[in-house]
Parts: sequence; structure tokens; C-alpha cells
Amino acid sequence: MSIQTAVNKPVELAAIARWSVVRFRWSLPTGLLMAAATLVGMIMLLPPLYLLLRTIGAGEAAVDILLKPSTIQTIGRTIWLSTSVTVASVSLAVPLAWLTTSTDLPGRRAWSVVIALPLVLPSFVAAYLLASMLGPKGLLQQLLEPLFNLDRLPDIYGFPGAFIVLTLMSYPYVFLTVRAALKRIDPSQVEAARSLGLTAWGAFWRVTLPQLRPSIVAGSLLVILYVLRDFGAVTMMRYNTFTRMIYIQYQSFANRSLAAALAMVLIGMTAVILYFEMRTRGKAQYARRSIGASRRILPVKLGWWRWPALLFVGGVAAAALIGPALSLIYWLVRGLLRGQELSVLWQSSTSSMLVSLITAAVAMAAALPVAMLSVRKPSRYTHFLERLTYTGYALPGIVIALAFVFFGTNYARALYQTLPMLILAYLVLFIPQAVGAARSSFLQVPANLEEAGRSLGRRPSQVFWRVTFPLLRPGVLAGVGLVFLTCMKELPATLILSPIGFRTLATGVWSNISEAFFAQAAAPALMLVLLSSIPLSILTFRDN
Repeated sequence: MSIQTAVNKPVELAAIARWSVVRFRWSLPTGLLMAAATLVGMIMLLPPLYLLLRTIGAGEAAVDILLKPSTIQTIGRTIWLSTSVTVASVSLAVPLAWLTTSTDLPGRRAWSVVIALPLVLPSFVAAYLLASMLGPKGLLQQLLEPLFNLDRLPDIYGFPGAFIVLTLMSYPYVFLTVRAALKRIDPSQVEAARSLGLTAWGAFWRVTLPQLRPSIVAGSLLVILYVLRDFGAVTMMRYNTFTRMIYIQYQSFANRSLAAALAMVLIGMTAVILYFEMRTRGKAQYARRSIGASRRILPVKLGWWRWPALLFVGGVAAAALIGPALSLIYWLVRGLLRGQELSVLWQSSTSSMLVSLITAAVAMAAALPVAMLSVRKPSRYTHFLERLTYTGYALPGIVIALAFVFFGTNYARALYQTLPMLILAYLVLFIPQAVGAARSSFLQVPANLEEAGRSLGRRPSQVFWRVTFPLLRPGVLAGVGLVFLTCMKELPATLILSPIGFRTLATGVWSNISEAFFAQAAAPALMLVLLSSIPLSILTFRDN
């Protein structure tokens, strides 16, 4: 017994020494990650601090406006719209992601691009196009009047119009995150379920769908926060939400501190949403436990169901993209017939592409430390930093912009109305998309693979780039694509913070629509779709 103990003791000491070396070598990278994540959190605190200062300055008037019955009713309408759009988006996106990833749907690669493209269309443009087509006196009514003597269609303004527009603009958030998760699922689990007698549909419900929980939650969180801060669609559809109240108060110039008080309520609503999102996460494990080689799952044979599935996918694409695109082409042709020139689009297109690419790279670089610490080093502080990244996305772009105006004019005059400050505001607005995609990807990468790499003597940075990052790549690319596409159509922050003479496609569309020059707005809107579809197509086909 003593001999065995003597033999085992050096082995145990060697194992402890190796563990200590690994732990020591991880201390510096972990500290750097913590410093980077803390810096991101400090940037995210700028808008809430600005709102807090302005709210305190409002005094009792802020309490009075928050307790008004109209304010409480508007909060209820906002919650109802956000919940309805989120449920509808998940109901559309999950089957769309499964059909374009795991089945033999005809043309599934092309459909995966078309289904995601509504992200590039600004909500105020989509709302206008819907009203021009389906409004009481829209294009559809003009087509049906000679056939059915129909002089007026039912009114779509209010909740129905806002619900339709925001659902069609928001479901790609869930679609892209779920699709990235589907491509990382271990196919052996589905095959084992099928070998036990489950049908393809049964295997999806009992094996695949539970593993999609992180991505569904992450995408749903983006949708509900997007609806909370949207202004264009609800304004065009005349549906009074909380964000619209904030804009009206800001435009009144009477007391902007009251608008800041209203914006603080949005932060409170975001905190409640994040709390319930945290409670739904649970402690389930979503990473692959076996070391088996990565391979593609065999596509499910739809058989006769491929035609209803194709009809479903085509119907969503027609409503969300093809119909609005045809309407834009109609307005473009009308503009060209009246002598409209397209040469002015070159500068706007270049500016939009440049700022969107830089923002996408910066946002993902800032999101990776936050997501990695939240998953690999869970604690109250790292979870706080992760949830803090979502606060900016719940605020209207004009609130974020005015917060940076306050910061720039008082503390950083050299950065005021420069491209770095604009990118910083974009980072606050869009980093939740990058964090959500990165976190769901980290959850599906088993930690024991990283431990195995470090036990072989590799530095943490080498393990990350050679082991972890290749497994994260689908989610990272999805997050970069989300940030790029959303940044291309950002409007309020661009109008307020952009350098003098800096013009994007989104600002060109807005300036024309606000003056009712719909034919002139069609060209930059179509260019938005074209320029955004190119990188999205490359990412999707390369991923396939």
C-alpha cells in the first residue's frame, strides 16, 4: 500500500504542477479579456448616464409625465406589439431555418439569402411601400377596382400595419441565429433518434428544437428590442408607441429632460426583458460532448411536402422582399422617365459600405470578450457586462446620438462630428446582435476541447484561433452580417452624428420620403438592397 502511494504521489504532483501552469498562463489572457469587456461596458453606460442626468434635471415634471394615463396606455401598446411581433417572427423563422438548412428543399441556398434580405430594408420604407400597395386607395385597390368595382380596401393603419411590417422586417434576426445553430448541431444525435424509430418531424421536435433554445432566445431578444426602439414603421402606420412619444417630446424643444425620463422607462423595460431572458436560459448543456469529426447531416427528404414547404418559403419571401422590391422598381421607373439621375448614388454607396464594414468588425471584436467571459467565466460581474450590452439597443437612435452629442461637446470636442464618434454610436446600437450570436456559438463549443489544446502546451491565443474560432465561425459570420445589414439602414444617429458632407443611402432615402419624393427615394433604397445582398450572399454560400 505504501509502495503504491509512493508511486502515485509523483504523478499527482506532476498533474498539479501542469494544472498550476495552465491556470497561471490563463491569468493574463483572462485579465485582458476582463479589461476589454469592462471597457465595452463603460461605453455602454454613456447613454444611461446621460439620461439619468437629464431626468434628475427634470424634477417633479418627470414623475408627472410618467404617471399620466396616456403614458401607461402607450407602454401597454408597446409591450403588446413587441410580444406579438416576437412570437410571429419565431413562428416564421424556425421552420424557415430548418427548411433551408436540413432538408432537400429545392433551391435552399438561394432561398436562405432571399429570406434574410428583408434586414436591409429600412422599416419606414417598408411601411410606406405596404401602405402604397395595400392601403385603402393603394395600388392593389386600383387593380381590383375595374374587376370587382371595389372603391376602398380595409384600413391597415394602426396595429395591423405595424405588426405586419415589423414582423416581416424582424424575423431574419431569428432566422440567421437559428440557421447558424442548426449547422453546428451534432448529426449523430438526430441519426440516433431516427434509428430508434422517430420520424424526421419527431426527431426535430424532440432532439433538434431543444438544442436551438439559445439561438431562439438570442434572436427573440433582438426582435423584441428592435420593436421597442423602432420609430419609422409605427410612425408611418400611425400606431402610437413609447418610442414615438420620445421622438415627439424631443422634437417639441420644450423640455428635452422629459424625453430623457421617458427613455429611462425603456431602459427599465429592457432590464425586465433581460431578467426573464436570463431565467429562461436554465442550466442545460448545448455543446457536443463527443469528439467525433464534424460533418454535415443528411438532408431530410420532404417528399410530397416539398411543394407546400416551397409555397411557404416563397410566400414569406414574396411578402417580405419580392413585393417591396417590385414596388421600388415601379417607383424607380417613374423617376427615370422623369429624368432622374443615378450618378449621385456613388458617394452615398461608398460611405454606407465603408462605415458598415468598420462597424461590423469593431462590434464583433468588442462582443467576443463579453460573450467568452459570460460563457467560460460565469459570474455576477460577467453576466452584468453581457446584459449591459443590450441597453443601448432598446433606446431610439436619436437618444443614443444626443447622448454622444452631450459627451462630445462637453468632454471630447476633438471627436465631435467625426467618423470615430459615429462608429462608437453604432457600436452602442448594434453590439447586442454581435453578442447574441457570439454567446450562442460559445455555448455549443465544448470547453474540454480548449482544455485539451492547452494540455498539449499551446498558448491560450493559439488554442482560440486554431480550436475555438473555427467552431465559432458560423455564429461570428452571422453576427457580423447582422451588424453590417442593420448599420446600412441606420438613420437617426447618422443624421445627428455624421461628419459634415457625410451622406449614406439611408439618409438619402429618408430625405426624399420626408419630402414625398418617392420616385427619388426608390434608387437609393434599391441600392441598399443590392449592396447588402452581395456580402450576405457570399457569406451564405461560403457557409453552405
